[in-house]
Amino acid sequence: MFINETLLLFIFCIFAKISDAMENIFVEKFGGASVNSADAVRNVKHILSLEDKKRIVVISAMGKTTNKLENIVNMWFNDATFFTQQYEELKDYHTNIIEDLFSGDDAESCKVKINLLFTELKNKMLHIPNTDYNFLYDSIVSYGEKISTTIVSEYLNACGLKNKLVSAVDLIKTDNNYRDANVNWELTKTSVKQTLEPIFPFVNMVITQGFIGGTKENLSVTLGREGSDYSAAILAHCMECKSMTIWKDVPGLLNADPKRVEKTTKLSSIPFKEAIELSYYGATIIHPKTIKPLENLSIPLYIKSFVNPEDEGSVICSNPNIVPVVPNYIFKDNQLLLSIFPKDFSFIAEKNIATIFDILAKNKVKVNLMQNSAISFSVCFDENRNILPQLLEDLQHDFKVRYNTQLQLITIRHYDQASIDDVLQGREKIIEQRSRRTVQFLVNMK
Repeated sequence: MFINETLLLFIFCIFAKISDAMENIFVEKFGGASVNSADAVRNVKHILSLEDKKRIVVISAMGKTTNKLENIVNMWFNDATFFTQQYEELKDYHTNIIEDLFSGDDAESCKVKINLLFTELKNKMLHIPNTDYNFLYDSIVSYGEKISTTIVSEYLNACGLKNKLVSAVDLIKTDNNYRDANVNWELTKTSVKQTLEPIFPFVNMVITQGFIGGTKENLSVTLGREGSDYSAAILAHCMECKSMTIWKDVPGLLNADPKRVEKTTKLSSIPFKEAIELSYYGATIIHPKTIKPLENLSIPLYIKSFVNPEDEGSVICSNPNIVPVVPNYIFKDNQLLLSIFPKDFSFIAEKNIATIFDILAKNKVKVNLMQNSAISFSVCFDENRNILPQLLEDLQHDFKVRYNTQLQLITIRHYDQASIDDVLQGREKIIEQRSRRTVQFLVNMK
C-alpha cells in the first residue's frame, strides 16, 4: 500500500511547522499591578505588540483582587456571613474594567463569561463547608486569576492579537497540599507539552493563569502566595523556553523596596544563586521557588518595567557576579515570634526540635528565622490568626509557649556597618543573626 505523495507532503509540513514553533518560545508574566485597570490592560496589549514572537503569557489577578478574595474567605471561615458586600464590590470592579475596554457585542460577550465565573464563585461560597480553611482558600482565591485571564484574553482577541486561553489547572499538576501545592514535575511536563505544542503552530500566544494548578481530581490549588512567578518558571522549564520576563512597576531588580528605602540602586545582573538567596530571605520581586527551574536549564530571567517597557531592566542569569555589589535590604512586616520551652527540667534537644517541626509542618508554618538555646527554641514566621489557635494547642501538649506579635524582620545581604546603622536607627534588637554575607534583625514594628 503506497501513501499518496500529497498526503505525505502534508504530514511533513505539519511536523515541520510544529518543530519550528517549538524552537523559540518566550514566557512573559504580568502581575496584578500591570492589569489593575482598563488602561493597564491596554498597556499590556501595547507591550505584547512590540515584538512578534511566540509566547506564553502568565497573568495574575487584577489589582488587589487576591487580597479581597482572602477577606471574603476569612469572613466566611470565621462567621459564614457578611461576604456579600465584598463580593459585589469585586464584581463591579471587573465589570467596570470590561465596560471601559469593550463596546457593543464584545462587551456583552465578555460580561457573560465573567458573570458565569462570579456565579461559580458565589455557589462555592454558599456550599463549601467552612471547616477546612486551606481547601476553602484555594477554591475561592483561585477565581482572581480565572477572571483576569478571561478579560485579558478576550480583549487581546478583540484587538487582533490572536491567542488561546488555557487553564493552568490543566497544565500544572500538583498534589493536594492546598495553599502551598507541590508540583508533580513528571505529570506537569507531560501535560504542558501535550496541551501547548499542538497550539503554537496556529497561534503565537497562549494566555494562562499564574498562582494556580490542578490536583489529580482536577480541583484548583494555589502554589503559595505570590506564586505567579513560579507558575511562569514552571512553564518556561517544561517548554525549554528562550527566556522569561517579569513585568513590574519598577525599572528592574532593586536593592530595596523603593517604598521602604528612599535611595535605591538597580541591580543590572544577578547570578542565579544570589537571586535564590534573595528570594529565600523574602525579596518580594521574585517568588522563592521561581529561580531553580530556570537555573537548571540556564533560562535567563528578565525583570522589566511595564511603565517603560523598552528600558533594559535587570537579568538573572549564569553570570558569576552580582553587578553592582551593594547592600540589599529585605523587610518582612507582621512577624510573630514564638518561643517554646520544655515543661519539665529537660533541655531543648534533637527530639524536642523534631517534635516542634512536625507540629509546624502540620500547621503549614513557614519559618523565616529560628534560634535556640539550652532551654528554649524560638521561631519567627508570618502572622496568621487563622492558624495560630490550633498551632498553640498542638504545642502546648508538650511545651510551654509564649509569643510576640507586630514584629519586623530585616535582612541585609552584602551588609556593612553603615547599612546596619541606617535600618536600625536605635531600634531595639530582639534577635540578631549574622553570617559572612547576611545579617538579620528582628525588631518591633514602628
